[in-house]
Amino acid sequence: MVSNMSRLTRLLGVEAPIVLGPFGGLSSVSLTAAVSELGGLGSYGLYGYDAERILKTADALRAATSRPFALNLWLPTGSERDATDEEYARAAEATRPLFERVGMSVPQRPERYLPPFEEQLDAALEARPAVLSFVFGVPARSILDTAHARGIVVLGAATTVDEAVALAAGGVDAIVATGAESAGHRVSFLEPASDSLVGTFALVPQVRDAVDVPVIAAGGIADRRGVAAAFALGADGVQVGTGFLRTRQSAASDAHRAAISGTPAHGSVLTTAMSGRLARGASNLAVRTIEQSGAIAPFPVQNWLTGRFRAEAGVRGDGELQSLWLGQASRLARWDDAASVFEELAAGIPSDD
Repeated sequence: MVSNMSRLTRLLGVEAPIVLGPFGGLSSVSLTAAVSELGGLGSYGLYGYDAERILKTADALRAATSRPFALNLWLPTGSERDATDEEYARAAEATRPLFERVGMSVPQRPERYLPPFEEQLDAALEARPAVLSFVFGVPARSILDTAHARGIVVLGAATTVDEAVALAAGGVDAIVATGAESAGHRVSFLEPASDSLVGTFALVPQVRDAVDVPVIAAGGIADRRGVAAAFALGADGVQVGTGFLRTRQSAASDAHRAAISGTPAHGSVLTTAMSGRLARGASNLAVRTIEQSGAIAPFPVQNWLTGRFRAEAGVRGDGELQSLWLGQASRLARWDDAASVFEELAAGIPSDD
């Protein structure tokens, strides 16, 4: 009899049922390759990447590891829109002090905020990663058919049981059950994210009961205890973000790593301030300033706008103006090396006897 854990590792082509969370904007070839080399599934977030950059990234990953890795894409939800002139003017005025802090002027609006999803998808499929993961929805059947024809395993992310059922019915190969403790964007798609805040402890066993495909638990897992709990709840594997984000192999800044170490479980916030979509991270000057203004442009406009000062803040090491995404278990992220994190997580995997 094949155990659930073995079923997942065979599906993904890995040795250990440990998946690196994909970081939109914070992924690095070094960390992705390190997790894959250690026997897990390294993941790389492609948010905002055009086709050329996607293909170059895939080439760099293959140069760094011969083992399976995942590429991650955000599905368009249909809610994305440009800001009206009034909305942009209000958001620009709200962020003006933040731009001034890094010696910048508020930028003019661009012709486009993101590469077309179709361009990203075609490039990701051309890259032929072992795994292609999606957030914010159920990939179309045509996407699944093309991916499967190219030998690509497809993962989807769910924040509720209903979303997991929809993903399974849609034909994904495995589901990442993402609890509300997770860092970064809440990837809900059937109901508003603010109405889909189910904790990992409640979500995982209910998803396990509702679907037949492998379930990967995510949210609040940073050490061997979290891994053991996830398997006890019925998970086939775990996905870990914040624990790996703190390591020196990630693209996080020193200020971001300090926030991970210094933010208590009750200290993270859910905010739309930085991107226009609900996300979990540490509060800072940028979050407080924008929230107090009440002027937040829709996604992806807000994300593009704040991204201009966030990039400069990263260069300057100013954590008060960065998106400090982190989960509620951030203080359990105690290791600064990916191998140490992986070893700790692996210690919680139950025997496959």
